[in-house]
Amino acid sequence: MALFIGIMTLFIFAYLLGSTPTALIISKRFKSLDIRSVGDGNMGAHNTFHEIGPRFGVLVAIVDFFKGVIPVFIAHVLGFGLAWQMTAGILAILGHDFPVFAKFQGGQGTATSLGTMLVLFTLPTIIGLISCGIIFLIVKNFNVSLAIGGAIIALAIGISRQWILLAYAVPVFLFILLKLLIDSPRRKAIEMTKIK
Repeated sequence: MALFIGIMTLFIFAYLLGSTPTALIISKRFKSLDIRSVGDGNMGAHNTFHEIGPRFGVLVAIVDFFKGVIPVFIAHVLGFGLAWQMTAGILAILGHDFPVFAKFQGGQGTATSLGTMLVLFTLPTIIGLISCGIIFLIVKNFNVSLAIGGAIIALAIGISRQWILLAYAVPVFLFILLKLLIDSPRRKAIEMTKIK
């Protein structure tokens, strides 16, 4: 019973931590605007970087990253199995993407997803992040560098034959793409507002 309560508490904590709307808080605090109504409408580091400022974008990226790190790390430290750690990570990502504190209109989940991966498979994630950074310096395109970095993470896991971890990484990356499609109508509405 105590184990069940502990796991449920962790899961609720993971979702609520993920739900903390970092970009929204910063945009309202420093620019008095809703970050979801400007730029590409995404409540994440990339949009904050362009619409509020680079230093705020970096701050959002760091906080959102640790929203993924913390619940998975706690699950690991408490001795919960890999499946529970992964579930905590997924709930943190869902909290960021569909935050209860921001009318379920969240971000894309990239930074939070990478945060969970850093704990679950540290070395492949570090390799992927370094590769992503190098590629970004070359092509100057965030989405392209992220896609290649994600592929490198998946490849590194595959080479080590850690299939359970690969079963986590691939759906998480695919969900980032799916979230783009989910948010597409809202982004189009923002673009139409700009045109008017």
